[in-house]
Amino acid sequence: MRLKSFNRKHTMNRITLGLALSLLTAVAQAQMSPLGLWRSIDDETKQPKAEIRITQNAAGGLSGVVEKSLLATPSAEPNCTLCSDDRKDKPKIGMEIIRGGQQTDGKVVWEGGKILDPENGKNYSLRLTPIDGGKKLEVRGSLARRCWAEPKLGFGFSERLTAPPHYKEKHV
Repeated sequence: MRLKSFNRKHTMNRITLGLALSLLTAVAQAQMSPLGLWRSIDDETKQPKAEIRITQNAAGGLSGVVEKSLLATPSAEPNCTLCSDDRKDKPKIGMEIIRGGQQTDGKVVWEGGKILDPENGKNYSLRLTPIDGGKKLEVRGSLARRCWAEPKLGFGFSERLTAPPHYKEKHV
């Protein structure tokens, strides 16, 4: 009789521990996502340039929109005059600069989309990787699909985007 009581208590403890670990895993995975509002940092000045919100569309692809410029001196050209697609001559603020991109199976990497540099109008193949526990987002762009050369991406994009602590959204 005493053995049955011990087994029930032991089983309940294992279930509780399993649920707690599952919850912690879900929270950790939510932090390791590109979704949320990010503050981009200029490579040269190390100053914030813009706030970009990355969301997931109905098809499961990523969408990134410039919500706000953080530049002390506004850009001389507020519109994307060098863009060659549907974004030509549209304002840079409110512009969708990330289109597509899906999580790579078994990895914390999002690829397959495009990222636009509104300063030169070029679209780059996109790779996003959350780093530092999801506090930063490594952004890579390439003109060649698999040659991740790290070009300087303009208007708010450097290699690393820092999430403002009061803005970072957690998606589960």
